[in-house]
Amino acid sequence: MEKLDGKSMDLVQTNIEALKKLFPEVVTEGKIDFEKLKLVLGEEIEKRNERYEFTWHGKTQTMKLAQTPSTGTLRPDKQSSKNWDTTENLYIEGDNLEVLKLLQKSYFGKIKMIYIDPPYNTGKDFVYKDDFRDNIKNYKEMTQQTTKANTETNGRYHTDWLNMMYPRLKLARNLLREDGVIFISIDDTEVGNLRKVCDEIFGEQNFLGVLIWKSRQIVDSRNKTGLSNDHEYVVVFCKNIEQFSLKGKLIDISKYSNPDNDPRGPWMSNSILGLANSSQRPNLHYPIFEPKTGRKFEPPEDSGWRYSKETMQQKIDEGRIIFPIKDDGRPREKKYLSELGSRFTGFSSVLTDEVGFTLNGSREVREIFGGKYFDFPKPVSLVKSILEQSSEKNSIILDFFSGSATTAHAVMQLNAEDGGNRKFIMVQLPEPTDENSEAYKAGYKNICEIGKERIRRAGEKIVQETGKTDLDIGFKVFTLDSSNMKAWDPDFENLEQDLFNYKDNMKEDRTREDLLYEILLKIGLPLTTPIEEIDYNGKTIYNVGFGAVLLCLENDIDLDVVHEMMKYKSEHLSPKVIFKESGFMNDSVKINAIQTLKKNGINDVRSV
Repeated sequence: MEKLDGKSMDLVQTNIEALKKLFPEVVTEGKIDFEKLKLVLGEEIEKRNERYEFTWHGKTQTMKLAQTPSTGTLRPDKQSSKNWDTTENLYIEGDNLEVLKLLQKSYFGKIKMIYIDPPYNTGKDFVYKDDFRDNIKNYKEMTQQTTKANTETNGRYHTDWLNMMYPRLKLARNLLREDGVIFISIDDTEVGNLRKVCDEIFGEQNFLGVLIWKSRQIVDSRNKTGLSNDHEYVVVFCKNIEQFSLKGKLIDISKYSNPDNDPRGPWMSNSILGLANSSQRPNLHYPIFEPKTGRKFEPPEDSGWRYSKETMQQKIDEGRIIFPIKDDGRPREKKYLSELGSRFTGFSSVLTDEVGFTLNGSREVREIFGGKYFDFPKPVSLVKSILEQSSEKNSIILDFFSGSATTAHAVMQLNAEDGGNRKFIMVQLPEPTDENSEAYKAGYKNICEIGKERIRRAGEKIVQETGKTDLDIGFKVFTLDSSNMKAWDPDFENLEQDLFNYKDNMKEDRTREDLLYEILLKIGLPLTTPIEEIDYNGKTIYNVGFGAVLLCLENDIDLDVVHEMMKYKSEHLSPKVIFKESGFMNDSVKINAIQTLKKNGINDVRSV
């Protein structure tokens, strides 16, 4: 019976296995021979000491940190959840570095779109400081601290921000589908560094662009520099440029009609003026004549026509040029609906008032809560416009700097508008709210409490306004914690003693349901996988994914329980069967159980 090791996905080993598949000839006795690898790669190896690179103090450690498996877990919190039994949405409280590690097996290559609004590093916002040795312990300490600023006087001001962002973006890329995309909000302070980091992690070839968002509606006349910074940025990278493109904006076809019963169908008129003056493009400056009347029309001196003389005459002969009634008018061109290559036009890189301002985001939160509970939230319309461009109706959307949960709000709103079934995963560190803030005085002691309550209220409001009662406005809450298993979370200072210091390997303050969800993460099943609880002779059997995984995490398990479990196995695949290591009545029952399962075609039997 194989024992689960309790770690999240080992990314180093995953990369090594991928390398072995690509270049089997570089494997020697199970190890990678780098000299052979260099030969295989030929001239593509950079050998010069001086080369183009982006580096900073601690970069090597952050790269290792991204690849170090987590021994933590996510514990279910049904009390804080909404519609636990039916929802497919997730809200996860915890340090997003550890959470991203824990999601690697279950959500590797499954996320269609990521939107994040990380700390801008303005000197006032919170910047995570990771601990290479024990990040779970570090996380628990972080959530108790009250100081949040990474001040500009800090000697490693940009370095601390880069060390925070690099491993998180590295892990985020793994979660994206091949046609996935990430949008990152940022301002002038770190936009240059962010672009360089993303070039390295996602590849320069997968850079889609930088959106410029006019975030401020009113010009700041008090700015001491005299320059009012009225915009922010959204940096956009995709996983694979060969498989991704933005949808563009839907063209309004109501402008097309057919008043002259043209056999080619509905059309709209379009200008035939160009952009070049007579000295730049003299060949585009010529007179054209209306066939019926012989009237002559000259182009403006500063623009000329759009087409050459030959092409223009061909369009006139085909009846595509419309001549004006009045002599001082200008000819125009028929553009036919049937000739539209796509119903979509490009998505502008400049986002103006149609996607809202920061002021709109603040107003939305204030309307939901009745008070100013969150500073500078993004407007729902901004995130919704990005979702419209990059997601499909059944996509999974991730935001691991969730803040006030604008992304969750936008997902629910868009689903209500287009009939979609997008699912969201929100991740947020439970940063304490300031004791002098309105939020704290109203009872919201950390940002997660604000985010969860916003989703509850926004979802109900959307249902009330749209009348769509089939929307998924619920969410399962999980909280980051150390492993539920003693053996998976040892005391490194007293390792030998710790290994022999218990009879039951599950911690006393944890439940079987805690352990169940840890197992799902460690074997790579999504946290929203359907789970049926079966009560058999006072023992609980878990049927996960319609027989894909069968678990019994009770003590004193006998063969009757094992026989009952087999009744629920999948008809289409051989299930995994999991028990507690110390759960059987005795060793004899354990041995017989394994043999019984094998006789029934079940060979994947594991223990925790």
